Amino acid sequence: MSPATFLANQDDISTDDYCVFGLATCFLKDDGEFHQVRVIEPIPSAALEAICKGIPTSYELACAKSIGEVLTNETLTKTADFPEDAQFCDNFSERTLAAVRTYKTRREAQSLIPLGTIKKDFHFSLDKKRVLNAVNVVKTEDNVKQHSHTHKIL
Repeated sequence: MSPATFLANQDDISTDDYCVFGLATCFLKDDGEFHQVRVIEPIPSAALEAICKGIPTSYELACAKSIGEVLTNETLTKTADFPEDAQFCDNFSERTLAAVRTYKTRREAQSLIPLGTIKKDFHFSLDKKRVLNAVNVVKTEDNVKQHSHTHKIL
């Protein structure tokens, strides 16, 4: 187990640790129009278990790799399993470390996609778009009016 530079403060994680990386189809909203982007991101064990049970997902594929194959000395390496136009998600390194810890606590999730293999038979759906740059603007009209007796002792 050879710890890389980015793992210097992570005593519980090594480059040999298991993680699942998915290729998600997401969208960016620009001037009211949606533009499709493909994003590589780590998938935590709970999300993988749900996706494997057949819920609709934006993931086209997922592959199980050791984190050393993707993260080397703080450098991101896109493997041949992902298309050229795919980009890494924001906070990829931090999210990968968090996802690795989920597989350490739920080792049975590692059997869903064995190390070094790819799974493509998900229920892929874009009905609910994952918008990466969505901004939630709260307005006064959004407030819910409470009944006048809500806080009174009757």
